[in-house]
Amino acid sequence: MFGLDSVVYFLVMIGVMILIHELGHYWAARYFDVKVDAFSFGFGPRLFGWKSGDTDFRVSAIPFGGYVKMSGEQPGDEASADPSAFLAKPRWQRLIIAFAGPFMNIILAVTVLTGLYMVKFPKPPDRSISGVIGLVQPDSAAAKAGVREGDRVVALAGHEHPSWQDIMVKIASYPNQPLPMTLIRDGKRVDVTLTPTLEPEHGFGIAGMFEQAEIQVSDVEPGMDAARKGLRSGDLILSVQGQTIRSADKLVELIRASQGKPVVITYSRTGAAPNTLQVIPEWKESDGTSNWRIGVKLQRRVTYVQLSFQDALIESVRENKNYASLIYNFLSGLFERRTSPKSLEGPIGIARASAEAARNGLADYLQLMSAISLNLAILNLLPIPILDGGVIVMLLMEMFIRKDLSLQVKETVMKFGFVFLMAVVAFVLYNDISKIFSKG
Repeated sequence: MFGLDSVVYFLVMIGVMILIHELGHYWAARYFDVKVDAFSFGFGPRLFGWKSGDTDFRVSAIPFGGYVKMSGEQPGDEASADPSAFLAKPRWQRLIIAFAGPFMNIILAVTVLTGLYMVKFPKPPDRSISGVIGLVQPDSAAAKAGVREGDRVVALAGHEHPSWQDIMVKIASYPNQPLPMTLIRDGKRVDVTLTPTLEPEHGFGIAGMFEQAEIQVSDVEPGMDAARKGLRSGDLILSVQGQTIRSADKLVELIRASQGKPVVITYSRTGAAPNTLQVIPEWKESDGTSNWRIGVKLQRRVTYVQLSFQDALIESVRENKNYASLIYNFLSGLFERRTSPKSLEGPIGIARASAEAARNGLADYLQLMSAISLNLAILNLLPIPILDGGVIVMLLMEMFIRKDLSLQVKETVMKFGFVFLMAVVAFVLYNDISKIFSKG
């Protein structure tokens, strides 16, 4: 659902990112002795603020963004001839000032995960089951390719020994594109061709296969039969109706197939001997869809450890690097028309995700903050006029040709960039709203 909590969690999250981003521009500008006229959190009319030196620090009416207004920033400004004006500074200094905002968002993404991993790092699962397929959905792309439960993926589209994240990124990025895949089955190599199908709602590829993992209960819904029968958070689900559970989706599939009839669940608690209980599913709505449910949330079995600062930093950089690769694959898929722009999330989608993450706990909220901060950095570095990346590209062009672009060219480029950006904003808002109504 989208409610007041979604708005609050979104504003807190986006507020931190905007503040950090604009502080990057501000600190770099002041370091190079550029006069800053205004530091605004938000756009539009000024609500309140204070004056410090030459700078008006203000909070404005529209909280979805912010800006640092530097003296002589635009060509033709009266102050552009002032030695402390932005345009009076060497191009390399202006380039650093433009880059400082996205750079600070990258620093935020790495810092947040580093701090989190020093307190709570999810230890990777047993490598002996990594890459092994625990569920293949009937009539899915994986089933049509001949993939079976128990197969291990050892190569996909030329990538040897991919992680499961690598596999999911490749599948999501290449809907309707044949991907050569190599499996290990009963000790022998098997070559298949996987053609992911396009998921219509979000616009990315899916294969209908899920990695094998030990599945445990992460939360139990009060009042549902699982809670009444004594299932608890942390219980390891071993089997349902005699079928071994290697994937959360397998359990969901079996519960739905029960059509409300009692199901027998075998579970283990804190390493003790397995226990068996009978649970009666109920027809219930969740996230806009109704189905048979027993009232549990599931997750891969994880062991949390505390890392040293050095190890936490290494893991944070690695995770952010992987996520940056995912963003690159997504953006390249958009430009190559392999993926659909429907997968774009706007402020409404981010607000819903931030509220859900907050409800799941501080760790999930911080992980989402890190991911969105990295997203913001990369999107701001795209070579789109009006964004930091557009400013950087124009400065690099001027450095290459060793002269300023004409005022007319700069104004035309900025107008085009503004129109393009507004079109993107309108599209993602429409996309967010259409997703809400499609689920309603």
